[in-house]
Amino acid sequence: MSAASAIPVSRLVALLRDVVEENFLSVWVEGEISNFSIPASGHYYFTLKESDAQLRTVMFRAHNRLLRFVPANGLKVVCHGRVSVYPQRGELQFIAEGIEPCGVGGLQLAFDQLKERLAAEGLFASEVKRPLPLHPETVGIVTSATGAALQDILQILRRRGAGVRILLVPVRVQGEGAAAEIAQAINDLNRHNQADVLIVG
Repeated sequence: MSAASAIPVSRLVALLRDVVEENFLSVWVEGEISNFSIPASGHYYFTLKESDAQLRTVMFRAHNRLLRFVPANGLKVVCHGRVSVYPQRGELQFIAEGIEPCGVGGLQLAFDQLKERLAAEGLFASEVKRPLPLHPETVGIVTSATGAALQDILQILRRRGAGVRILLVPVRVQGEGAAAEIAQAINDLNRHNQADVLIVG
């Protein structure tokens, strides 16, 4: 290639972006969060780093609003998403679509944040709690159809709840989209009054 056949920077960056996006459409990456910020747009911007490498990361509002916790600097996480090239800077960028905290500390942070948010919404207030029926006729179960939790629940119901009708709504209980799937199952059961009580696990 000679100087006469040189291509513009924008063209080269576009070619690089095509190569990267075609080969890294679905990636899981683990790292520690740093430089975390939430501008007015509502998107999350942060850096995933380890001792000798780092990766600029963005999580758009459409995805981060589904998280059950707010990320924080110093938190070790596993992110799912895709890799792209940000043309204005010519830099690699990871576009996160899901984030899971690592370790007991990260899970505790997610739990504490969720508990605080639900309490602030008044969902733990005694006046909004429904009384449990004394003799439920139908028990709705929202859980994985193949998990050990279902077998435990069924065993207890067979032992203690003779004659109780069981309505199973199988859902994913972990991974991307699991929370939304569980919430939808609960809403469907409540909307149609199909069960007297629900077990979610």
